[in-house]
Amino acid sequence: VSGRVAIGTIDSYLIARMTRGFQHVTDATNASRTMLYNLNTGTWDRWLCELFGVPMGALPEIVSSYGVIGNSDAASFLGVTAPIAGIAGDQQAALVGQAGFTPGATKCTYGTGSFLLVHTGDKPAASTRGLLTTVALQHLDGRRDFALEGSVFVTGAAVQWLRDGLGIINSAAEVEALARSVPDAGGVVFVPALTGLGAPDWDPSARGLIIGITRATTKAHIARATLDAIAYEVVDLVELMRAEGGVDLRVLAVDGGAAANDLLCQIQANTLGIPVDRSAQLQTTGLGAAFLAGLGTGVWDSTDELINTRRSSGIFEPGEVSPEGHARWRDAVQRSTNWASN
Repeated sequence: VSGRVAIGTIDSYLIARMTRGFQHVTDATNASRTMLYNLNTGTWDRWLCELFGVPMGALPEIVSSYGVIGNSDAASFLGVTAPIAGIAGDQQAALVGQAGFTPGATKCTYGTGSFLLVHTGDKPAASTRGLLTTVALQHLDGRRDFALEGSVFVTGAAVQWLRDGLGIINSAAEVEALARSVPDAGGVVFVPALTGLGAPDWDPSARGLIIGITRATTKAHIARATLDAIAYEVVDLVELMRAEGGVDLRVLAVDGGAAANDLLCQIQANTLGIPVDRSAQLQTTGLGAAFLAGLGTGVWDSTDELINTRRSSGIFEPGEVSPEGHARWRDAVQRSTNWASN
C-alpha cells in the first residue's frame, strides 16, 4: 500500500467526508467490531492486521465515543460547521439511548431481527457459545465499558412474511389484534428460521417450521405463535447472557418498531419472568447518538444525568406462562436445524 489509502468503518468514512479529509478516526465501539481490534489493550492488534493483510498505518485513530474530535467543514457538509462529538455503533448507541451505563443493564431492539446487549462492566466477558464480546462505550478518560451481544435474524421479518408471504394480514400493525383474538397459540409453534438461526444456535442450514397444526388452527393462532417465537428467541439469548455474562438481569429495556406491540411486550415479560420496560422513544439508536453528542459538548456533564433523562412508555409486569412453553419451543427449534443441508 502506497500510504495514501485510508481504511476504516462507515463512521470513519463519514467523518473524513464531513471534515474534508482532515480527520481519520473511529471510536472503540466500531473498532471492536472489525476483527482487527484487541479487546484487552484497546488498540489495533498487530497480529490480526498481519493475518488479514491490513496495513496498520491506514487504519483510523481510535477515539472515545464522545467528546469533540473536530468540526465539519461547511464547504464539504451542507454548508454547516458543527462539532463532531459523538460516535458509536448502532446497537451500542441504542444501549446509550436506554441509559444502560451500569453492569446488568440490558436492552433488546426489535427490528427486522432482534439485537440484545447486556452491559458486563469494565472487563470483557468471553463467550464460548456464540455471543459477541464488544465495547459498549469508551469514556473521555479512556475507560471502557463492555457488553455481550446476541443477534436473532428474524423478528419483524417474520411479521412481514405473514403479510407478504401468507397474506393473513394487510399491514404489520394488524398482527397484534389478530393474535389477541385467541387466548394462546393453540399448540402451534412457529420457528422463524427463514434465513437460518442466529444466536444461540448459529445454524445457517436451519429453515422455518410451523408445527402443531390441527383442523382447528386458524390464522390467528399462527399470528400468536409468531409473537411467541419472537419472545422465546429473546429468552434463549437472555438465559445465555445470564450464564456467560455473570450478571443479574432484573429488567429488560426494549425499543424498535415491534416494541410498539403491547401484546409482544407482555408475552416477553411473561416468558422472561422479569419486567419489560419500553422506551418512550422507540428509535433509541438515534437518541443514543444525540446523548453522546450532548455529553461531548457539555449539554450533560455525566452519564448519571442521562439516566434521569430516559423516559418509559410502559412497564409490563410478568404474568403467568405455561411452564412447558419454552421446552416445546426448544424442541421445535431442534427439529428445524440442519434442514437445508439435507
